[in-house]
Amino acid sequence: MYRERASQVPDAVLWWTTSPGPAAGERRVLPDGCMDVIWADDALLVAGPDTAAHVVDDRPGARYVGLRFGPGTGPMIFGVPAHELRDQRVPLADLWPGAEARRLTERAAEAADVVDDMVDDAAARLGTVLEEAAARRLGAAPRRVDTALVGAVVEGVRAGLPVARIAANAGVGERRLHRRCLDAFGYGPRTLGRILRMNRAVDLAREGTPPAMVAAVTGYADQAHLSREVRALTGVTLGALIR
Repeated sequence: MYRERASQVPDAVLWWTTSPGPAAGERRVLPDGCMDVIWADDALLVAGPDTAAHVVDDRPGARYVGLRFGPGTGPMIFGVPAHELRDQRVPLADLWPGAEARRLTERAAEAADVVDDMVDDAAARLGTVLEEAAARRLGAAPRRVDTALVGAVVEGVRAGLPVARIAANAGVGERRLHRRCLDAFGYGPRTLGRILRMNRAVDLAREGTPPAMVAAVTGYADQAHLSREVRALTGVTLGALIR
């Protein structure tokens, strides 16, 4: 079971999930240029931006509640450039002052106390705790990320523009654009473009769009190109992924 809702924190999504059944299962978290703070196993951890699918082996009945921050927002909340957490999962206490992380963990533990038929209520309470902490952090943070540039990059790569054109539209050189992207997304604009295009393709396939049409709509050379990219970024075929 996976659910999500728009967060009160700008450009963020609150999500929660529970592992089904008595047996452990494997779950693939696709890369998306975002960073999350996650309540898992009675602790808070930070998920950095991934360059490939992150495979999670869920224990039976495991519950997770997370707050996913859009590109550029996570670095302002966690206090580090996105590339420093690329492909990593680290305790929140490694990034925030010990007392601040400890207080938030204690509040999260109280909110997460739940009986089986109150999962959604507990997720909402815990989500509120995480949102309040993130909003405080965001309000107090120096502007580490140029939000206008972030928007220009996302718009440009989704439109399939060359990096030189994106840089020109943003009013910066290509090297500076690359450095800004590392800070905001964890990787450069070319990698971001591959990841966003793959996510759009997967979404279309999950809606029932035939693979050949998915490839055409999302700008791949052909269905074979789509298949290679999906496998490279997720480790499995498109068919296995949407199943």
